[in-house]
Amino acid sequence: MKRVITYGTFDLLHYGHIELLRRAKALGDYLVVALSTDEFNWDSKQKKAYFSYEKRKALLEAIRYVDLVIPEEAWDQKVRDIKLYEIDTFVMGDDWKGQFDFVGEQTDAEVIYLPRTPEISTTKIKKDLKM
Repeated sequence: MKRVITYGTFDLLHYGHIELLRRAKALGDYLVVALSTDEFNWDSKQKKAYFSYEKRKALLEAIRYVDLVIPEEAWDQKVRDIKLYEIDTFVMGDDWKGQFDFVGEQTDAEVIYLPRTPEISTTKIKKDLKM
């Protein structure tokens, strides 16, 4: 079984998120999504999600491409997660290109940066709604 992992906040879930999850799942048989906790978002990213961690987790668990949702609580947990969940492929959006190459160097996982859906993003939604 080929296992894939991706990370994110997945706030204001939209079709760009679904497309990323669909393409990530297509790279393997089992998709793990590490979902940023509210505390991690605030303490490390200085951003507040519109929906709570529990609500975002429930939304992700309802998506057919997602097999498991785990909490992301620290930047440095990626290598540990890959080993713990026996991950073969680490996936992120290409706006992070090059930022996580070290993950592949410290594990046996392949690192893939997928192109984002260009016309949509949570930031764009918030800007359009003036949030």
